[in-house]
Amino acid sequence: MEKEQILDFTRRISQSNRSGLTVINYEIIFAYLDDAKKAYQEEKWEEFKVALRKAQNSIGELMQTLDFSYDISRNLYRIYVFCRDSLAAAMYKRSLTEIETAEKMLRKLYQSFCKVAETDSSAPMMKNTQQVYAGYTYGKGDLVENCQELDKSRGFFA
Repeated sequence: MEKEQILDFTRRISQSNRSGLTVINYEIIFAYLDDAKKAYQEEKWEEFKVALRKAQNSIGELMQTLDFSYDISRNLYRIYVFCRDSLAAAMYKRSLTEIETAEKMLRKLYQSFCKVAETDSSAPMMKNTQQVYAGYTYGKGDLVENCQELDKSRGFFA
């Protein structure tokens, strides 16, 4: 994953609510899967394994956030286990087939979680973070984001 992507995910995480965090987690998984596919094409097997392990860890994060008081969580858990195991199989087989199978399933879930996130109007999970404003100024060929430090006592309180 490129540094710019990491910074974008970090900024979005700081501004997101609970369902938004789930959507971002899916996008992180897809970024790692793209990295794995790129490494596969270039036959960089160590990078291939690292990208798949990071994708597996992100799937593990999704598994940890499930609330098993809902029946659907059990089904989601099984899907996540299948996808995680498919990525493990792709790692030792050095195959894209298992990656594509897992990604196809995760993309369907991602679309569903995007719809849920659109209706979620809850407050962001992180409080006391910088406000990010986009669109006030434009750079050459792109949109410039501006972070304003309005509250100097941001962070941990002693």
